[in-house]
Amino acid sequence: MSLMSKIEAYLRTRKMKETRFGRLVANDPRLVRDMRNGREPGVRMCNRIENFMSDWKPR
Repeated sequence: MSLMSKIEAYLRTRKMKETRFGRLVANDPRLVRDMRNGREPGVRMCNRIENFMSDWKPR
């Protein structure tokens, strides 16, 4: 499964808006939209995204 597929599934299951996800992960509300449009995050950002999705718990 690609990172983008994992993000899309995460957003659906958590009912989280893409802008909120981007802000929480990278302080970048356009992160997900830019990735949908071809932006390729570096290794460090990919790791941050993966770690966030595995660690984040809603309040």
